[in-house]
Amino acid sequence: MSSLLEQLPSFTTLLSMYASFSAMAMLIRTILNEMVPKRIQNYISTKFLDLASSCLSSDFTFIIEERWQAVLNETFRAVEAYLPTRIGPSTDSLLIGSNEPLNPRAPPKQRIPVDCKIVDEFHGMRLEWTLCNFVDSNKYFPREKRYFRLNCKKGDRDRVMQCYFPHIATTAQWILNHRETLNIYTYDRESSVWEPTVFKHPATFETLAMEPEVKQLIKDDLDSFVERKDFFEGVGRAWKRGYLLYGPPGTGKSSLVAAIANYLRYNIYDLQLQTARSDADLRHILTSTTSRSILLIEDIDCGTKVSHDRAKDQEDNDEQQNSNRLSSTDPGVTLSGLLNFLDGLWSSCGDERIIIFTTNHKDKLDPALLRPGRMDVHIHMGYCTPAAFRKLSATYLGIKHHPSFLTIDNLLQNITLTPAEVAQQLMKTDDPEAVLQSFIHFLEMKRNLRDDI
Repeated sequence: MSSLLEQLPSFTTLLSMYASFSAMAMLIRTILNEMVPKRIQNYISTKFLDLASSCLSSDFTFIIEERWQAVLNETFRAVEAYLPTRIGPSTDSLLIGSNEPLNPRAPPKQRIPVDCKIVDEFHGMRLEWTLCNFVDSNKYFPREKRYFRLNCKKGDRDRVMQCYFPHIATTAQWILNHRETLNIYTYDRESSVWEPTVFKHPATFETLAMEPEVKQLIKDDLDSFVERKDFFEGVGRAWKRGYLLYGPPGTGKSSLVAAIANYLRYNIYDLQLQTARSDADLRHILTSTTSRSILLIEDIDCGTKVSHDRAKDQEDNDEQQNSNRLSSTDPGVTLSGLLNFLDGLWSSCGDERIIIFTTNHKDKLDPALLRPGRMDVHIHMGYCTPAAFRKLSATYLGIKHHPSFLTIDNLLQNITLTPAEVAQQLMKTDDPEAVLQSFIHFLEMKRNLRDDI
């Protein structure tokens, strides 16, 4: 033992070595401060700290952003639908609200606020979720960005990827397929986001005043579209379907849109083309919509000339064309930009999407918009027919057969009357007999006015 102690360096030697090491460290630090830029020093320091943290920490973090490669992140959407089902005693905050003014005693619905932490347990793993957001102010149009942060143990990372995320996707798909309420979205230009409102339109295919054959044709086409994902992929086409609803005002175009949404259980994105500042802005707006949804562009022939037949607009001067733009600094949407999203390379961004256009003047639309692949199905919404009247009578009066129907049928065949006008007449009183007699009188007056002209 004494020989071992004799071999150890003396205290004086250790002190001398420490002094030499300290002097060398100070020299290296001085050289680095003089020769290495401050930015590079900070970078090296940050990387060193990150490396040390990753080696010492046992946690791992997943980041799920709202957008992924220029489109809406389906994983984010699945998590957003899944997490409200995992709210429990450990949840530190909740966002609650109600949208049922007719039922004020109904329990409020729950949503996840920003910075809310939710703990989930799955196959023995503890998973902590947090919803975060920040505003990207580096762009000309600042946009709020949201993302989910998932913390787990490093050893659970592979199981989270292989088992937990597929579980979330499956559960979210079931939730979305069985949701009780639908949303209709409008685009907020100032904040550059789609703002949702609960969609409670009662229209269904059963209540539509249309020819039964036309309704069945539309339903069959929708069913075929939903069930043919593999077919669209096999033939190399985007999984989408375009409909054009055209006809005079009051013929039920909006009601048909509502019936399609209720039939498919799809949310509606109501787009006004005037809100897009440019073709690039239009692409951002459209790629922010979800799959399994309806994109609605109503009255496409109004408000802007982007959809007008170019051959008929050649006489328009520059001043008239500029008047269709939102402002002098916004170039607006071009026909080329709209066509590119409907049937170009950008049409493949998103699956199972229905695109519906409505117009009162089909003849004003550019032929490039009307061709298959953009507007695949053209549905004429015409004036009220005897079959449509019978449906309205059953809906509003509860009468399917009546002796006066024959007189009404003969009058309708010689008078142009929209379903909206007929419905207005059928709502006058609660007495069905009085309503039918009043309606016959109304039809006779319309016929006499037509004959006098």
